[in-house]
Amino acid sequence: MKKTIFVILAVFAATVAYAQQPFQEGTTMANLGIGVGTNLGGLGNARPAISIAVDHGFWDVGGPGVISLGGYLGNTGYRYNGMGYTSKWNYMVIGVRGAYHYNGFSSVPELDLYGGLMLAYNIVNYSYDGSGTPVANSYGSGLGLTGFVGARYFFTDNFGAFAELGYGVSALNVGVTFKF
Repeated sequence: MKKTIFVILAVFAATVAYAQQPFQEGTTMANLGIGVGTNLGGLGNARPAISIAVDHGFWDVGGPGVISLGGYLGNTGYRYNGMGYTSKWNYMVIGVRGAYHYNGFSSVPELDLYGGLMLAYNIVNYSYDGSGTPVANSYGSGLGLTGFVGARYFFTDNFGAFAELGYGVSALNVGVTFKF
């Protein structure tokens, strides 16, 4: 009888611990962030970088981790006012990303640590208004492969905060995250 109760309690504890992990196979999370710093060129006054990233857990890799696939969309811009002219740059980054989410911290089940790669297309729009010769536009649209690392911490089952370092529209993104 004691063994049966012990086995039932052990299975229950393992199930509860597993259920509290923030990122699992089948989980979908969305980050809404504001960027600090930039990886993109530009002069003058920068518009705040905003981004949204969505990750969905596809593969449990046996051990404390899940591999996700998802998407990324970010936007920022710059405006430079010279003597008699204004130059503007607008950057839109659209990407597909994959990440490994480490779930080995059983003592902190609210924490999701992850790192991955993103294949993205950077769309650059440049405009010039004024007299004289336009500032040289050496920033072109293009495809790139980049890396990122991040952490999410959940305050409730479905709401938390995140910070992410890497290439996107900014070097550091911070904001809120939602689990579906």
